[in-house]
Amino acid sequence: MSDKETLFSKKNLRLLTDPLGSKNPITVQVLGICSALAVTAQLKPSVVMAISVVAVMGFSNVIVSLLRNTIPNRIRIIVQLVIVASLVILVDQILKAYIYDVSKQLSVFVGLIITNCIIMGRLEAFALGNKPGPSFLDGIGNAAGYGLILVIVGFFRELLGAGTIWGLQIIPEGFYNFGYVNNGLMVLSPMALITVGIIIWVQRYRNTELVEENK
Repeated sequence: MSDKETLFSKKNLRLLTDPLGSKNPITVQVLGICSALAVTAQLKPSVVMAISVVAVMGFSNVIVSLLRNTIPNRIRIIVQLVIVASLVILVDQILKAYIYDVSKQLSVFVGLIITNCIIMGRLEAFALGNKPGPSFLDGIGNAAGYGLILVIVGFFRELLGAGTIWGLQIIPEGFYNFGYVNNGLMVLSPMALITVGIIIWVQRYRNTELVEENK
């Protein structure tokens, strides 16, 4: 079997790795910003949301790819929404059954995965025109790139805003005795946008190709 025919060929592996850097859906394509603002005040819900999106996006890409030759073009968006909605309902029920406290924190934002433009965009741009294997890798890669930003933002917002990580005290009590104060602004939604903006700035500073593409 040639390199091009294997699932984990160099070309296919780029479907996993590119969204983590040069083609990140949040920092490069500026998609999925709303959930980045809403669920990243703490690390735990950020991680859970990231895993949820990975599951929904990976399997929805595979299902749409398997059905790509049987879906009438005029109703393809409806079919995609039904597939994504079914997977989101399943994920939501699992969260409520096993981690109810986080499910309450995420609230309606799990349901809003259905309308996440990253998922619908990849279904349209990739899954409808490619085989299930590469489609699965594309879904996992883009969801992981999205989740990576959520985790980074959630980490810094919780650390600087509450002095904790995953609910555990990280900043020593002695720091507070010397006058250290948690930055209350970090728990507000605008700071999520500012944090994402800083990540975008750092990425574009380090990757001159992104700057050249936008000129």
